[in-house]
Formats: sequence, structure tokens, C-alpha cells
Amino acid sequence: MDVLFVNPGNSSEVYQDLAKDYSAIEPPTWALLLAESCRSSGFKVGLVDANAEKLTSLETFNRVNLLNPRLVCFVVYGQNVNAGTVGMANATHLSSFFKKNSLKSPIAFIGSYVQALPKKALLDEPSIDMVFTNEGVYALKNLLSLSKIDINSLDSIKGIGWRKDGVPHLNPPEQVVPSERMDIDLPGYAWDLLPKKIKPLDLYRAPMWHAEYDQNKRSPYAAIQTSIGCMFSCSFCMINIINRNDNEEIGVAGNYSKMRFWSPEFIIKEFDKLVSLGVETIKITDEMFLLNKKFYVPLCEMLKERGYGKKLRMWAYSRVDTISNPELLKLVREAGIKWLCLGIESSNRKIRLEIAKGKFQDVDIKKVVEYVHSSGINVLANYIFGLPGETMESMQQTLDLSLELCTAGWNAYAAMPLPGSLLYKNALNKGLNLPINYIEFSFHSYETAPLATEFLTSAQILKFRDDAYTTYHSDPKFLKKIGDLLGPEAVDNIQTMAKVKLKRKILGD
Repeated sequence: MDVLFVNPGNSSEVYQDLAKDYSAIEPPTWALLLAESCRSSGFKVGLVDANAEKLTSLETFNRVNLLNPRLVCFVVYGQNVNAGTVGMANATHLSSFFKKNSLKSPIAFIGSYVQALPKKALLDEPSIDMVFTNEGVYALKNLLSLSKIDINSLDSIKGIGWRKDGVPHLNPPEQVVPSERMDIDLPGYAWDLLPKKIKPLDLYRAPMWHAEYDQNKRSPYAAIQTSIGCMFSCSFCMINIINRNDNEEIGVAGNYSKMRFWSPEFIIKEFDKLVSLGVETIKITDEMFLLNKKFYVPLCEMLKERGYGKKLRMWAYSRVDTISNPELLKLVREAGIKWLCLGIESSNRKIRLEIAKGKFQDVDIKKVVEYVHSSGINVLANYIFGLPGETMESMQQTLDLSLELCTAGWNAYAAMPLPGSLLYKNALNKGLNLPINYIEFSFHSYETAPLATEFLTSAQILKFRDDAYTTYHSDPKFLKKIGDLLGPEAVDNIQTMAKVKLKRKILGD
């Protein structure tokens, strides 16, 4: 075998008691994309999903050691924007275990953290032999084309970081796959490599809200992308770090803002595969699905023509300012997209401007949400507490807005300076307190350490966020809406879920 991809996933301590029944378990989409890409070029590939199978370190090692690949590639992304960093905790634990047990294969890492901080990753983690400094498609194939992968002699491979004479060294950057070659060089997902219990993708489960708060609708579950990247540069986001094309010591995602698309004709074939596998609950992972009509309209039309709108339970992301056409929203709903995830972030216009999300400053958020609801589409509203300039008053205003909007899905985080974001680099330059270890970057973990503002401490922000979660999910107006929309069982499931309290170190739990 040429390359074995490993999905380490997150340790149970990340989601605490939510991990047992409520946190999502998402297919490792980038591992699947890379595996299919390598396989299409003639390389022999494999996949071990330690997360889905809940493998111990020893079980994972034994599986990898038995397959004896030329290269082990840890793919460290995940279902939340912070997962590339948080996942490093379990990934490095595994890679260290592999080294201590004398794994013969060299170990490479790919993911948002090592893309943002490649030299730091190599400096801090002796078990990592090399890192990919962007998406890694071409660098990986060039690496596998070597007759022998010698970790002490990798000068010829662009787009990687390694230790040259024992010192972290970055080779010249490698390009990412251009739009015109997406269908060719990233030709789909290696769905057949995923583990299963009885039927395909049954080890994976959707978030509760996506499944209409019904445990039985959560599996099987798949996630798929129709595009990569985002054209915007929000300071709290690190999603575009995957497009990196330089060797700055600290990468900032906003410097690599671009979008690349697969053709609708290509993507519909992936939906055909998932439907044939019996999957009905699907996440469209794109950061900006409802942005470019040239791509999403033909795809939605094909989904509708196939009758998938009646079979599938899908959700997608959208900006508030890209929703304006009732006919297009009708088509989106008929295509099977029953939920839109809107990044509202804050009710405060000044704060949105501070994080470079001010382009929808003049949009009436209330009217947009009403507009989506009137189209028969549910909304998952995303909010962030503790952004630069935040006060207790502004956080309360955002909570009040969320209660007024009364969306069927609600998600809020305490602002986190994620590696790869401008927020991280600014905090570093200002000498602010940053999380010390990977787990502290988790939004849900006991050790989480969100960013303080000039007016609020980390503890104040985190307490407000956690209290807001309880307030929203116990709000009578919200529960009545869920009951009318989804039935009493959904209400019971929400109330049971809301009783699971996250413990927080900085709050003295």
C-alpha cells in the first residue's frame, strides 16, 4: 500500500457528556477526497477511521502496522471550524504512540493547524515527520512518486515542511488544484473505504437539529462539498488556510481567499452514489453554497429533477446577504435543502465591521430570516459571543435578537483565536493570553480558553454563552415552534439534550 489515511477524530474529552449521544460524527471528507485523488493516479490507498470505529491507540496501531503502508497520512480536519486544531490532541497522541511502538512508516500530517503553523507543529511534535502546507493534493502525489520516501531527503517536494538537518524547514509552496481541474484531480470521494456496522455510512451521525431532533434520522449520514474555500476574509475564520500559497511562519486565512468549484454535472454523480447507498441525511459543507448561481442553480435543478428533494434531508451554509430571490429559494427547497445555516454572529453592526463581516451591515436580518422561513426552509442561526469590542450589553442584544428570530436551530460559540485566523495573529502580536494546548481551543471542552475582550474576561464570555444556550433551548416560544413544526417528541429530545451541562475549568466547575 502506498498511503494509508488515518482519521484520528476528537477524543471524548472534547465534547464531554455530549459525546455519548449528541455530538455529530462526520465522515472524514478530506481523507476521502485525497484517497480517491491518489487512487485515480494509480496509487494503492487505504483508510482507518479511528474516530468512527472508536478504536484504541493500540487497535489503531495494530491495524496500521499490519497494512504496512509506505506513508501514513493523518488527516486532521473535522465537523467544526476549530476541529483542525482540537483534533491535533488525539492525532499527536496517536502518532507518538506509533513512534514509541516503532512504526516503520513515515508519518505526515495534513490539516488546518499544520497549514497555519507548519514550523511550530514540527518543532513541538517530534512524532510528525512532515506536514503539508496547503491542501496537499499535488505534493502528496509527488511524494508518493518517489521510489523511496526518505524523511531526511525531501528537498524535491514542493508544499511540505520537514526537518532538514534536524531543523524545521519549509520547501517552496505548491499550487492548489485550479478550478478547471477540480473534476480531474479531485475526482470524488472514496466512499467504499469507510467502515460500517451494517450498511454504508451507518457509523456516522448528523447533528440533532439537522435530523429534526430525531435520533432515528441521524444515520446514515454523509457530508459533501461542491466547492472549496470562501471569497470573504472574516477575521475569526481560518477556513481559507487550505488555499495557502506562501511560506510565512504564521499563515492567515484571509490572505488566501478564493473559491474553486466542481462542475454541477460532476457533483450530481456523487449525490447519485450516496442515494444508491441509502443515505438521506446529507450536509453540504461549502462555506458559501448559495453564492454562485452558475454552480448551485444547475445542481439544485438536477437534484429536483431526480426527485431527491422528496428523499433527502440536507442543509447548507449561506450568508445573510445572498438570499434575495424567492424563486431561487423555492428551487433550493425543492432540491432537498431543508435547512440553511446563516452566520449572523452578532446583532451589533459595529462588531460585524470589526471582524470584516460588515458587507451585510445594511441587510435587515429579521426580514431575511422571515423570508427563508416563508420558503419552507428552517434556519440554523450561528452566533459568536466575545468578538473584539464585545460588551455584556452587546452580547445580551445578540441573545435577544436570537430569541426574537426564533429559528429552529441555534448555535453559539465563545470567540476563539483559531490558528490560521487573523484573530489568532492579532492576539499573538498584542501579547494576549492564548490557549496553551490543543484542547483549550475546543469550544466544548472542560479546558476551553476563549479570547477575552478589552471589556470582558474569558470567564464572563463563556458563562454568558453557556447560559444563553440554556435560555434559548428552554424558551417557551422556541419549544412551541418546535412542537408545531416537528412534534412533541422533538421537544422532549431538546429538553433532554439541554440538561447535559458542559463543565468548565475557568468557571470553577
